[in-house]
Amino acid sequence: MQKKTLNNDSLPTKPHYPILDGLRGVAAIIVVTFHLTEPLGTGHLDILVNHGYLAVDFFFLISGFVIGYAYDDRWQKMTVGSFLKRRIERLHPMLVLGMVLGAIGFYFTDSTIWPLIHTVPPWKMLLVLIIGLTVLPVPLSMDIRGWQEMHPLNSVGWSLLFEYIANILYAIGIRRFSNKLLGVFVVLAAIALAHLAITSPNGDLSGGWTLNGEHLRIGLTRTIFPFFAGLLLSRVARPTRIRFAFLWCSLLVAVVLYMPRIGGAGNLWMNGIYESVCVIVVFPLIVYMGASGVLNGRAEQKTCRFLGEISYPLYLVHYPLVYFYVAWISHNKGIGISEALPYALLILFGSILLAYAALKWYDEPVRKWLRRKLG
Repeated sequence: MQKKTLNNDSLPTKPHYPILDGLRGVAAIIVVTFHLTEPLGTGHLDILVNHGYLAVDFFFLISGFVIGYAYDDRWQKMTVGSFLKRRIERLHPMLVLGMVLGAIGFYFTDSTIWPLIHTVPPWKMLLVLIIGLTVLPVPLSMDIRGWQEMHPLNSVGWSLLFEYIANILYAIGIRRFSNKLLGVFVVLAAIALAHLAITSPNGDLSGGWTLNGEHLRIGLTRTIFPFFAGLLLSRVARPTRIRFAFLWCSLLVAVVLYMPRIGGAGNLWMNGIYESVCVIVVFPLIVYMGASGVLNGRAEQKTCRFLGEISYPLYLVHYPLVYFYVAWISHNKGIGISEALPYALLILFGSILLAYAALKWYDEPVRKWLRRKLG
């Protein structure tokens, strides 16, 4: 019997987990604070928001959970192509805007930290933009900023590349794994992640944004475990009803990501253990609690909806603004947190406003148009 497929309009949307949407927004705001405190530190050990980069691993876990919940029982009515169309419709419009914003601001961030920006010819910047619009990484030979980023116009694009890779792996094969086989796969991925974190030269999971062997390993390891652990969790978890789950989960996310560095320079492995436990144990627990949570009143419902709506746009639009902030700090050597705070708050709240404007005036209309065109 021929499988009947549905297009993107006729495939109904399942209800969201509103608390997970809200937690994604909480984590996105913490990512912004991490990027705003990062240039004030001297290295991995003294960044104020020391574990903020683990929000990316949290995003991957929520993504795997939601993908499993939304699509696992639909493959009798869906093809790999229709699935990927839906993911492109969801992910790509904001990626395009994020890259374009990075290109618009690129030459204005010429500074002591990026002293060669003014030497980059416009044709090269536009070529990097065109490549970035596809989410493909640029080779090191085309690095136009000097930080060896896969996406030098918007650094956070690296995680979108790995998000696409995880979605493709799910669609072409891993979705067919039995729960037992998926469980074995996830356990092996957890071992790989713990080994990476504990044996890393920096004692952490930071990395994944450079097109070389080391960073590709980090990026894949940071993606494979949380994404497919989320998928497994969506299959085997039986959510209960937890009151005040959004509050407790938000506090847990904040504690994990704002935790100071563990162990110091003499015991890097201790920080690796901490990060392993966070990603392998604590994050799945938070997602389970969030999926089990009960919203308490309209105020919490509106908060979760707002945070969920801006989470992805905020992630994609904030870094082009952060480039300006980093350039300003590089011009003012020795500046401290008290001097930087007003500018950091301006970037934070400006990014949230820009994210909301991008959502309403760009992302939602473009996704609606794509839904009609892609079918």
